[in-house]
Amino acid sequence: MAAAGRADDVLVPALSHWPAEAIAQAEALIRQHEGRDITLIGSSLGGYYSLWLGERYGVRAVLVNPAVRPYELLAEMLGQQSNLYTGEAYTLTEQHLQQMLAIDVPSLSQPQNYLLLTQTDDETLDYRQAVDKLTDSTMLIQQGGDHGFQQFDALIPAILAFSEGRVELPEVPGLPSVDS
Repeated sequence: MAAAGRADDVLVPALSHWPAEAIAQAEALIRQHEGRDITLIGSSLGGYYSLWLGERYGVRAVLVNPAVRPYELLAEMLGQQSNLYTGEAYTLTEQHLQQMLAIDVPSLSQPQNYLLLTQTDDETLDYRQAVDKLTDSTMLIQQGGDHGFQQFDALIPAILAFSEGRVELPEVPGLPSVDS
C-alpha cells in the first residue's frame, strides 16, 4: 500500500485475545472512520471477526482462509497459548469460546459485500466450510496453498478493486483456481 501511495489507507490494529474486546476495538476504529469507504481484511479468526463486523456495519470484507466456527476448532486448544506476533502469553478459556459463539453469523444479509480468498490445502481449517458459508459471495478458491495463504501479495490488486466495488480476480501463477 505504501508503494501505491496509500499507506494512510491501511490500519493494522493489535487486537485483544478476548473476542469481545477485539470486536469492541474494531468497532471503535470503524466508528472513528465513519463516512469513509471501509473494507475489512481478516485472515483466520480475523476473517470470522470481519464477517460479523461486515454484517453489523454493512461494510465490505475480504476473508482470507477464514475461520467459520472457531468456537469448535479452538475447543481442543483450551489452556496456555501465546500470541503468534507479540509472544504475549494468555490462557484460552471456555469464556473465549462463548464470546466467539456470541458473534456467530448464521446467514449473510449482503453476500455481495464479501470476497472469499481460500486455498484448498489449508492445514488448519477446512476451506469447504467457508465456501459453504459464503456460497453467494465472490470467491477465489485456489488449489494447494496453506493457511498462511501463499502468494497473497499477487491478489492485492484484486483486493483493491473489490474495495472500490469492482470484482477482478486474477489467476495466481502456480496456484490454479478451482472455482471463482
